[in-house]
Amino acid sequence: QVQLVESGGGSVQAGGSLRLSCAASGRDFTRYAVGWFRLAPGKEREFVASISWSSGNTHYGDSVKGRFTISRDNAKNTVYLQMESLKPEDTAVYHCAAAPYLSVRADRYGNWGQGTQVTVSS
Repeated sequence: QVQLVESGGGSVQAGGSLRLSCAASGRDFTRYAVGWFRLAPGKEREFVASISWSSGNTHYGDSVKGRFTISRDNAKNTVYLQMESLKPEDTAVYHCAAAPYLSVRADRYGNWGQGTQVTVSS
């Protein structure tokens, strides 16, 4: 069983940057793909980015392509989401989750973390 804990959220002005971390505990984390999703008030959960267990493959949501970068350090059991050029519409609670295979679908993921709030002001 893998447990995930997100951190690194905060408040930033538009154009700023943040780096989110998703720290894993438990066995076999390195065998899982990891995805980041976000949930904003009044909106549906949105796929942000995902990375395969080997870091060989990544996917990004259209709204974050070119601004966000997902990476992982399996030696540290951690996945990162580097967010650049943040916009007010990036404001949301960001969650990470694990899946046996790389996917952009939230229903393929489990072991959801509690989330970390990102607030971008204009």
